Amino acid sequence: MPAVYDKYAGNYDRCFAPLERLGLAEWRREALGLIPAGSRILELGCGAGANSAFYPRSPLAVSSELSIKMLEVAKPKRGANHLVQADAQSLPFGEGEFDSAFATLVFCSIPDPSLAFAEARRVLRPGGQLVLLEHVRPPGLLGPLFDGINKISRPLFDDHFNRETLSIALDSGFKAKKVDRKLLGVVNLMELYSTK
Repeated sequence: MPAVYDKYAGNYDRCFAPLERLGLAEWRREALGLIPAGSRILELGCGAGANSAFYPRSPLAVSSELSIKMLEVAKPKRGANHLVQADAQSLPFGEGEFDSAFATLVFCSIPDPSLAFAEARRVLRPGGQLVLLEHVRPPGLLGPLFDGINKISRPLFDDHFNRETLSIALDSGFKAKKVDRKLLGVVNLMELYSTK
């Protein structure tokens, strides 16, 4: 069965270009800047490869993505990182293989985020780092608005606009070191550590 994002791969960069110019590219740079140089890195859901330009120096950098069509778009941008088709809910890597993992705008579209967090903990070394840049259900009056958007985004794009990603990560055995809320809490930059 093709991944949901296979059908969007050809236009993905063009659709995201305005957001990248409005600050998303800088937030990507900031997120990857939290990963120490020399870390063995795993990207969960590399999509069309927008993060490749910001990878820190690494002895091992793997970009995983479920959609084969997205990987085709990401291939020319990959630099020194290896591209691997993989589901974040069932990763083909050994225990403790990575020092750091990260995802940008990915956990909103994972069917079972708890399973993906469990897999991230498994493939990270004890105390390993997980960096997330995610849109989430914001606090206050915007929360119900995002609940309404979710009724459209879920069937159209399999995108959970109102997911409370930080809570799920904490319940899955991660501890928060830093949470930077952007755009009135709509986007969160999270630096987490595995508690195993």
